[in-house]
Amino acid sequence: MARLIKDLKNNRKVIFDSGSFDEWCVYVVEEDGSRKAPFDVDYFTDLKTLSAHYTGNKVYVDFVTIYSLTTKSIDANVINQINKIVITYQNQHQIIIEQWFTVLYAGMIAEENKQFAILKKRVKRLGMHQVLIDNLSPSIAANFSKGKKWRELDAIMRPKGF
Repeated sequence: MARLIKDLKNNRKVIFDSGSFDEWCVYVVEEDGSRKAPFDVDYFTDLKTLSAHYTGNKVYVDFVTIYSLTTKSIDANVINQINKIVITYQNQHQIIIEQWFTVLYAGMIAEENKQFAILKKRVKRLGMHQVLIDNLSPSIAANFSKGKKWRELDAIMRPKGF
């Protein structure tokens, strides 16, 4: 059963529904009802491009605000915080920022709910840090964690402060 996370200003929706692993698959649903589960490389690419328009690591800092508020449940206060963050961006960037920050928020909720996951939402933060702070390419960051043991990733994350 699909669960709405947020109706977006671009007439899309971000939802949870059943995926190949569990009930926590994140989808972006178009106006016509078609839907797609976005890949990490999709939002990493767009957010890296947008970050060039802003100073002070704004995109990463705003992501960390959402990250810090994320728990296992959809929280209206976090959705409201995303809305507040979105309006601090240039008009032409607001639609995509809203979509990707909502998708990232949903993805972190999903990670927090994965039964045997140890690193939980920290994996999304690592990818965002690699793209926006360490300047790794979105495709490298999107695939970086695959096949690595949690202790190896934890050892990379801890010196970065998360």
